[in-house]
Amino acid sequence: MFISLEGVDGSGKSTQARLLVEALGEGTVAIREPGGTDAAERIRDLLADPGVELEPLAELMLFLAARADLTERVIRPTLEADRHVVADRFSDSSVAYQGAARGLGVGEVIGLCETATDGLWPDLTLLLRIDPETGLGRAEGDDRFEQEGLGLQQAVAEAYEEIAVIASDRVTVIDANGSVEEVHERVMGAVNERLAAA
Repeated sequence: MFISLEGVDGSGKSTQARLLVEALGEGTVAIREPGGTDAAERIRDLLADPGVELEPLAELMLFLAARADLTERVIRPTLEADRHVVADRFSDSSVAYQGAARGLGVGEVIGLCETATDGLWPDLTLLLRIDPETGLGRAEGDDRFEQEGLGLQQAVAEAYEEIAVIASDRVTVIDANGSVEEVHERVMGAVNERLAAA
C-alpha cells in the first residue's frame, strides 16, 4: 500500500510518518518529498533555500522533476515488490501549495502531477489537520516556505480541506491536536481500517 501524509508545516507529518513506518514493520520504505534519490535531494536543497527566489511555475517544475525521479526509481519498484511505501508529502502538496496558494490553478497542477507520476496517487492519504498558526509555532525549520509566514499556511490549509472533499475516496482527515501518541493512534486506526478493506 502507498500511504502519504499531508498537512501544513508543523502539523507533525514527519514524526507520524516515522512512527507509521515503524508500526508497519520491516520492508516498509519511507520517503520524503522532495527527496529520496540523489537528484531529488539536490532539488530539495534548492527549494528549501530561503536565499533563492523562484517563480511559482519554476518552483512547481522542480517539485515535479524530483517526484518523477522518485516515483520511477523508488516508489513503483517498491510497490511492485508488494511492500508498503510511506511518503512524507506527495502530489497533494503541489496541488495545495502551488496550485491553490501560489495561484497556478488546482486543475492544472493535478494534470501536471499526473504526467510526472504517470498517474500514480497514494492509496491512502492522511491529512493531519491543525490550525496553521499552531503548526507554524511548532515548525522547527527555517526553510523558504516556513519563512513566508501565516498567510501562505492559511491558504494551504484551505486548499487541503478542498482536497479532502474532492478526493474523499483516498483522503482521511486526522485530528493532529494532542500528544504524539494520541495522533499516532488515530493514524493507525485509519491505516488498519484501509488495510482491512484492501
